[in-house]
Amino acid sequence: MAVGGVGAVALLKGRKSRASGAGTRGRVEKDAGRDRWARPGMSVTFRGELMPGRQRAERTFRVVELLPSGRVRLDGVAGEHTEHEFEQVRLRQ
Repeated sequence: MAVGGVGAVALLKGRKSRASGAGTRGRVEKDAGRDRWARPGMSVTFRGELMPGRQRAERTFRVVELLPSGRVRLDGVAGEHTEHEFEQVRLRQ
């Protein structure tokens, strides 16, 4: 019975510390290392329907900064932009 009581106390303490916000930092750190759709320095191309009449080279810009929200800032374009505004990367086979 004593072992069961110790286990119950440990379980309750774990719940209490998670409820107060402790332990979330580990998840944030794990998310910081996950794959991102863009990285600073890479080129992205706006979808053609967002910039009609422009050639692909005219719709391509370099990523300056990746924001915590997942949006990007681009060199030569004002504002913040989301992944859905750009063409998907085509893999060559």
